[in-house]
Amino acid sequence: MKALILNERRTVSLVDHPKPEASAPTDVVVRVVQTGICGTDRSVLVGKFPAEPGVVMGHEAVGFVDAVGSAVTAHKPGDRVIINPTLYCGSCPSCLRGHWDFCANKAGTEVGLDLDGAFAEFIRLPERFVHTLPEGMDFDRAVVVEPLACALNNIEAGRLEAGETAVIVGGGPVGVVCAMAARHYGARVLLIEPDPYRQELCRKVFAQDGDGRVTVHTPDEAELARRGDVVVDTVGSLLEPSLEYAAARGRVVIMGYNSKASATVRPLEILQRGLQIIGAGDYNSRLFPKAIELARWLPLERLVTHRFPLERHEEAFAALAAAPGTPYSALKVVLVPE
Repeated sequence: MKALILNERRTVSLVDHPKPEASAPTDVVVRVVQTGICGTDRSVLVGKFPAEPGVVMGHEAVGFVDAVGSAVTAHKPGDRVIINPTLYCGSCPSCLRGHWDFCANKAGTEVGLDLDGAFAEFIRLPERFVHTLPEGMDFDRAVVVEPLACALNNIEAGRLEAGETAVIVGGGPVGVVCAMAARHYGARVLLIEPDPYRQELCRKVFAQDGDGRVTVHTPDEAELARRGDVVVDTVGSLLEPSLEYAAARGRVVIMGYNSKASATVRPLEILQRGLQIIGAGDYNSRLFPKAIELARWLPLERLVTHRFPLERHEEAFAALAAAPGTPYSALKVVLVPE
């Protein structure tokens, strides 16, 4: 099969790769229809997040079941499915307490980072990480369910309530999904994005709702200061400005992945303003079925602005400013095998 492999130079190459087989009793092999490019994928290529050279990248996948192991009962060939790529062992102390998102045995199980992922024609995973799509949900909506699970994890970690104001820092795909989820929870949403092209894309996404509950802003607007009951830093490197956006007793959630980011905070300010800084980690897989259900009511397909075949992966990543000197020219990009 064709697959995009990460190489030592932090670029990807399209190669011939062995097709995975359902070798274990609980294995499910999925024929990939399309896979979204995640901010984490971009972070790997620009040096902000680690991954193992030689791995097939990609993890936001939807497709059809191709083959199943002898013990699989929930799926059969031809079923439309979505991948939950947040794997867990189920037997370590964290997993036994239900904290699957903090599984102690992550090495070798990070899909698209150190375990072969979905920028390929086929992917193999254990049955419990493969979910059936609701009847009538198209693949363009379904391919954004995994980012929605990430958004729900962070929105719920911030304990957002109806009637509050949510400040979402970053107008990329995850930021937009966070804004959609926060709006659905009944919040007023201020979405912050510095890039003019992405600002316009964000406005188009929410203009169709017609209620003005999500507005798009530049980072330096004075009216943003101390507005957020919940502030979500979807970029992962903007904790300091996020604290400035937080209202008294605000909750600031660090969501974006950036291994090189650092920040300086003043403990006395945290104390006197009653602020909370929250790290939610990966989503617990219990959230994934909830995200699938919520996706019935959210127009996630609005995010998908570009699709490319695997052969045009360089153009796909360039649209997300992953190549040096290239600006953003897309919101959500999906890669499609032949």
